[in-house]
Amino acid sequence: MKQSFTFKVYGADEKCASCIHLPSAKETSEWLEAAITRKFPEQSIQFFYLNIDDDLNEEEDQKYSQAIKEEEYFYPLVVLNGEVVGEGNPNLKVISKRIEDHL
Repeated sequence: MKQSFTFKVYGADEKCASCIHLPSAKETSEWLEAAITRKFPEQSIQFFYLNIDDDLNEEEDQKYSQAIKEEEYFYPLVVLNGEVVGEGNPNLKVISKRIEDHL
């Protein structure tokens, strides 16, 4: 059965201090999108990259953006259908498992 998944990846142009040797948040978002859509081709999956330094319109986006700025989360922060599934250096196996749990 086809399920619908929405990923939001929050990040910034500047890398966080602890992520200096990792890909940028934008690069992580692109890599994650490619890997997830390849692994789950039969599912409806949308990806959105949101820069925490931009004006964000949705309340949920503002909440996560503020939480990152207040250092409650590391970025990139990966949110799947409103649930945090990864941050900093997200783990593909963990995220894949979360999708499989909903299938």
